[in-house]
Amino acid sequence: MKKFLRKYIFATDHKIIGLQFLFTALIFMFFGGLLAMAIRWQLAWPGEKLPILGIMMPETYDVIFTMHGTFMIFFVVIAILVGAFGNFLIPLMVGTHDMAFPKINMASYWLFFISCVIMVGSFFAPGGAAATGWTAYAPVSVIASKGQTWWLVSLIFLGTSSILGSFNYLTTIINLRAPGMGFFRMPMSVWGLFITAILSLLATPVLTSALAMLLLDRLLGTTFFLGGVGQPVLWQHVFWFYSHPAVYIMILPAMGMASDILSVFSRKPLFGYHAMVYALSAIAGLGFIVWAHHMFATGINPTLGTTFMVSTMLIAVPTGVKIFNWLGTLFGGRIRLTTPMLMAIAFVSMFVIGGLSGIFLAATAVDIFLHDTYFVVAHIHYVLFGGSMFGIFAGLYFWYPKMFGRMMNEKLGKIHFWFTFVFYNFTFFPMHLLGIHGMPRRIYDYRQYGFLQGLEPLQIFISISAFALFLGQIPFVYNFFVSLFRGKKAGNNPWQANTLEWTISSPAPHLNYEVIPKVYHGPYEYSVPGKKEDWTPQNQP
Repeated sequence: MKKFLRKYIFATDHKIIGLQFLFTALIFMFFGGLLAMAIRWQLAWPGEKLPILGIMMPETYDVIFTMHGTFMIFFVVIAILVGAFGNFLIPLMVGTHDMAFPKINMASYWLFFISCVIMVGSFFAPGGAAATGWTAYAPVSVIASKGQTWWLVSLIFLGTSSILGSFNYLTTIINLRAPGMGFFRMPMSVWGLFITAILSLLATPVLTSALAMLLLDRLLGTTFFLGGVGQPVLWQHVFWFYSHPAVYIMILPAMGMASDILSVFSRKPLFGYHAMVYALSAIAGLGFIVWAHHMFATGINPTLGTTFMVSTMLIAVPTGVKIFNWLGTLFGGRIRLTTPMLMAIAFVSMFVIGGLSGIFLAATAVDIFLHDTYFVVAHIHYVLFGGSMFGIFAGLYFWYPKMFGRMMNEKLGKIHFWFTFVFYNFTFFPMHLLGIHGMPRRIYDYRQYGFLQGLEPLQIFISISAFALFLGQIPFVYNFFVSLFRGKKAGNNPWQANTLEWTISSPAPHLNYEVIPKVYHGPYEYSVPGKKEDWTPQNQP
């Protein structure tokens, strides 16, 4: 029992901690998805009984969309991309035994877990869970029910966990890289996590401080975000100063992983490796100076708004570089359409659509009309569901053999891909049309407004597609858990990839490497002329 507790519960092994983040986040993904289904039921058939819940009241609807956003952003996307993949991949890919500070790493997970418990417990708080949206705008969040206090305390624990994790990632990448692995020999997955850790370390303390200030407003009667000394709009400034970089925290690791996967299954070097690194860095840097584009409708000075509009549109330049380089990697390659490859291609495609809709919202004059409509809902889901989730699925199918020593079933993987790809687009693309027709988000019963009543057929179509999208995840769940026991045993390098983690056994052993490997070249030496094999592991001269 003692051995079990040390190995699986209070583990300091980075791989076990990564899997702890993964399994915890998958549970939240399930419940976050259920909440989304409840939202879609209400919007398709307002006022009709939901299974189990009965007729949904307006205050319940507020709780459901608030907790759906909170779960999916803080406890699923960030937890899997940064917590799970960051912990699992960084020491393996840079060629070291573990994180620089294993016990701090363990503390990072358990702070995250405490945060999860408090957030779930908030459903039982007097007055119910938080109901002010995942953005928790003041002054409503100052005077909301006690569940809002639980929400704030939970996210303070979560923020502390993120800060500890980021500190550990940076120290590991900077100090513990294998001999020969210069910065420009690191895989893009590591670059994505490295830049994400910098973003998180700089931005998360701002949010954590803002959460503490809001807590003081609620508990001690201070007025940071109320009229008088403070202002409600101050909350928006500090919240978006964190939350816009947080969008990149939720997408940069996926960009890095997709870059690696596209190169592996194109059997080609990554096109424009250095440009990709600079583009990632530029996206992260620009992410810190665009937060007020979320606030064009607050009465912001038009001249100031224009500077934020221009700086936001500049992000399209490094983003375009990345998309061009991904296409350049695919062009002329000997493409293998495996499940991780399909997911990676979907990631690029959906991110392009999300990026293009973002240009509309960046323009001040357009945003005034589209602000707080379903156009915004479509945009954020194309970036964070279409982008991040397809990136997560690509990473899970790709690194599953290294995590568990077995392969996932390819046929089930492709069924999962097509269900997800088709019904994802059926669900979220029509939301652009709802937004253009003026459909506000976070509205309980849109039929109360005459100009929205004609949208009912489209709402029903979206909801049925959403239910199909939810059911389309069953092949993934079955494949994931059954393959743990019945999956085909994986060799050391089933994908014939170059990065260091594929040079050791599957699953990766305790402490990873018997001897720290020496790195001789970059991670993308595929199809080198004159070589017998079309891949060259980084530890081979």
